[in-house]
Amino acid sequence: QVQLVESGGGFVQAGGSLRLSCAASGRTFSSYVMGWFRQAPGKEREFVSVISGNGARVYYAGSVSGRFTISRDNAKNTVYLQMNSLKPEDTAVYYCAARQTTWSSGSKYVRDHEYDYWGQGTQVTVSS
Repeated sequence: QVQLVESGGGFVQAGGSLRLSCAASGRTFSSYVMGWFRQAPGKEREFVSVISGNGARVYYAGSVSGRFTISRDNAKNTVYLQMNSLKPEDTAVYYCAARQTTWSSGSKYVRDHEYDYWGQGTQVTVSS
């Protein structure tokens, strides 16, 4: 069992930056694939980014590639999402998610049903 707590959301103007954090409980954080998802009002939850347990593999949705950077600090049991050049369409509740697994070749972990644990979410609002 792992508990996830997101922080770092807020209100920012278009072109600005935010860094989200997700702190995880437990002693085996490095054994978890960690993902970020988001859900805008009236829309389905969508994949944003994912990082493997050792940080060697990362993957991004096309809509955020080149603007967002995912990273993790296993010593601090924390995963981050640095968001730059924010756009109004990035407005959403952002969730981190965890799955205890070794990264499987050919997998990208972009589907929310692949994750077992979820945080409560943090709101990001980008004004135009």
